[in-house]
Amino acid sequence: MLKALIFDFDGLILDTETPEVLVWQAIYREHGFELPVHEWEKTVGGYGISNFDAAEHLSHLSQGRLDAVSMRTRYREESGLLIEASSILPGVLEIIHEARESGVRVAIGSSSPHFWVDSHLKRLGIFHFFNPVICQDDVAPGKTKPNPDIYLKALDMLKVHNTEAVVFEDSPNGVLAARRAGIFVVAVPNGLTSLMNVSGDLTVSSLAEVSLQKLAGHVSHR
Repeated sequence: MLKALIFDFDGLILDTETPEVLVWQAIYREHGFELPVHEWEKTVGGYGISNFDAAEHLSHLSQGRLDAVSMRTRYREESGLLIEASSILPGVLEIIHEARESGVRVAIGSSSPHFWVDSHLKRLGIFHFFNPVICQDDVAPGKTKPNPDIYLKALDMLKVHNTEAVVFEDSPNGVLAARRAGIFVVAVPNGLTSLMNVSGDLTVSSLAEVSLQKLAGHVSHR
């Protein structure tokens, strides 16, 4: 029986990931370099398999001519403006409302810190829908996705079994974390992660393609 939906945040509820990579690409190119997207991709959805730091890497490429701190500040300012102008992704609100009307709980499981996730959820007016909100701060250091800890913590706080939940993810790190936690995962690739061959137990191009009835059917057959 389906009892809970657990949502990733970045790239799934709000496409924060495409603006971030576009800004870094622009900064790199301005100085005659190319962002190594294959390295950046490893960090999307979690830092479990890479500690790549675009600012430090660019500073190294420039032989110290470019300061990592100032580059990071510029990146945050420019990507922040793009992200704040972005809308909630299609189908998100519809599946949340459908779940709440059916008594299915909704939660967040994100590798980002609370200050980032909570502030955006509140700005978008949807923070109150989610309980619990599990973030990077809620697990041990180095235990974000693709480790299962965030999702295991969510299951524990929701008091549901892994066979009674569905996870929505957009990244390879996130899908792997859900699978390691033994939870049915729906992959919803965005503009960036669609280039990374993301696939889940079910893969859709938008949450608008998903219904609670369809998800319940998948869970009941596990």
